[in-house]
Amino acid sequence: MTHPLPYALAAAARGWHVFPLAHGTKVPPRGFTCWEAKATTDPGQIRAWWGREPFNIGIATGPSNLVVIDLDTPKDPTDTHTGADTLITLANGQAIPDTFTVRTGRGGTHLYYTVPGGTRLANTTGTLGHLIDTRAHGGYVVGPGSLVATGPYAVTNPAHAVPLPDWLAERLAPAPLPPQQRVTITLGTDRRAIYLHAAIAGEVERITRSPEHGHNNALYQAAVALGQLVAGRELPEPEVTSLLLNAARAVGQPYGEANRTIASGLRAGARRPRTLSSGTAA
Repeated sequence: MTHPLPYALAAAARGWHVFPLAHGTKVPPRGFTCWEAKATTDPGQIRAWWGREPFNIGIATGPSNLVVIDLDTPKDPTDTHTGADTLITLANGQAIPDTFTVRTGRGGTHLYYTVPGGTRLANTTGTLGHLIDTRAHGGYVVGPGSLVATGPYAVTNPAHAVPLPDWLAERLAPAPLPPQQRVTITLGTDRRAIYLHAAIAGEVERITRSPEHGHNNALYQAAVALGQLVAGRELPEPEVTSLLLNAARAVGQPYGEANRTIASGLRAGARRPRTLSSGTAA
């Protein structure tokens, strides 16, 4: 198979942010972390990466302003209904615009669309229907020029990626966060209370000062930290959740994604309860 470097450069020339995936796989190489932040359109960096070995190609959909509709094929040989069939049914006669298209290693289809201006779409699994997933903010797809055990990823329509049609954008639009509400946690005025106030303010600031592509990670880390104090019965969980949701709303996190991230962080924090000594904070 042709070396993947030209494909990685071609994707970058379209403005798509690429990063290496381990040869023959769909995951980054061992030790390659923060792939979304490292994904790039810089030809020099791309040549340096792919000069080391013929990595597969990851395309970070968020920084690339893409939403990719993944139309899968059934793993059950008795199931003849594909993701493409589901999309046609879903369209109900509405246009499915021609756009940049890739055949996946398993014989499915990736439809590349650009995200409507001012819209932040999250990844979905089955939201649109049977055998349809999407990759957008926080996600990536295996790019053309890659090879996995089931076959190559190959371009079947080299057209420019066109805007996501309105009828699909409406179905994928995240539910808005509820109106921001004033949240008050009564803690007193002793040194312990002062410490808790500072801890809350620090975690909220962690979220609101995080870079655009780091909002979800910052929200998770804040939920873990405050979740430890909730588990230690230092802070009330409902109010902490509301504070974190307010911070998520301030940076534009989708409501469903924010809720899941907060719940996950609080659960992780609960595994290491933290209790402050009376009068002082260690």
